[in-house]
Amino acid sequence: MVRRFYMLTNMIYFANSLTILITFFLLASAPTLGSQGTQSAQSTQKRPDAPQLAPYVPTGHDVVDRMLSLAGVTKADFVVDLGCGDGRIPIAAAKKYGARGLGVDIDPVRIQEANANLKAAGVQNLVEFRLQDALTTDVSNATVVTTFLLSASNLRLRPILTKQLKPGARIVTNTFSMGDWTPAKTDTFVDATGRTRTLYLYVADGKVRQ
Repeated sequence: MVRRFYMLTNMIYFANSLTILITFFLLASAPTLGSQGTQSAQSTQKRPDAPQLAPYVPTGHDVVDRMLSLAGVTKADFVVDLGCGDGRIPIAAAKKYGARGLGVDIDPVRIQEANANLKAAGVQNLVEFRLQDALTTDVSNATVVTTFLLSASNLRLRPILTKQLKPGARIVTNTFSMGDWTPAKTDTFVDATGRTRTLYLYVADGKVRQ
């Protein structure tokens, strides 16, 4: 009877010791596990809850050059590309003209590509890319805005751009116009793929266009 009592006591002691060891391990591991979870959350970008304004179709480099030329980009400009894709427009503006630039897109894959292209181009000091909705982007400091969006999307952007942009700021749209707003200038040409394309230049004048 006494022997069974001691055996039971030892079993309880062993169980309590094991419980203490397990608890200690979990407490010691908790910060590490939490840190890993935080790092994972920070490194994984999520697509914003935002409408897709156009399917992704890269703008040809020859078209990019024509857009920047039509806008009259200089070193003094701040170029904002709404729906930047792989970032080629702001990067070209920085490399060719020394302009500052910002590109926004709702697709994290595109932003990743844009940042890789930015690093390869070596103009990180001039250009930034953000995972962001074009419709909520602050363009008030932009002197040039570029888009390659559908007509309906341009019309959604029109009141936003004309309200925020300072008089004299330029907007260049690729292929799709801004509705009944008469452009200051157009550029129609055959691009490198053999397609006839029209670019539209608009100049902000302080009037909000719905």
